[in-house]
Amino acid sequence: MIKMMLMFSTFLNAMLFMVSKHPLSMGLILLLQTLFISLMASLSAKNYWFSYILFLIFLGGMLILFIYVISLASNEKFNFSLNTTFQNILMLSMLMILFFFIDKYLMNNLVLNYETFINYNSMMMNMENSYILNKMFNFPTNMITILLMIYLFLCLIAICKIIYIFEGPLRPKF
Repeated sequence: MIKMMLMFSTFLNAMLFMVSKHPLSMGLILLLQTLFISLMASLSAKNYWFSYILFLIFLGGMLILFIYVISLASNEKFNFSLNTTFQNILMLSMLMILFFFIDKYLMNNLVLNYETFINYNSMMMNMENSYILNKMFNFPTNMITILLMIYLFLCLIAICKIIYIFEGPLRPKF
């Protein structure tokens, strides 16, 4: 049920992204799209690390884009169309009604298999959860993890040295 709602929300966000024209609304829609995709990835994976890292990377990129868009197009007005807003609210309410009826239909048909699936799934997750993070930090792969940390630190130092603080649109005002 939750995965289906996230998929429909992702689809609705993609449709809204094609309609929107303002850069700030496009950035917000892209951020919501990233949130929905990371939630779907976290629900389907055994651990949340991949979705957490994905969301943080996109959030950092969106913050950089947000700063540049604000500095370039700061006085552009954000216009709301009443017709488009009404269509979006109507589509969202129809999707909620659809989710309600699909959930009742699926629950009536899958009640018997649901308890068996939950018991099996919880048993398998309890057996595998203790070994997921050990694989990343044990001997063969701990060197790769340390190498990635050093690489990211060196990239941070290089970017800080390349950036000119007193030039460009983000310079401090003295």
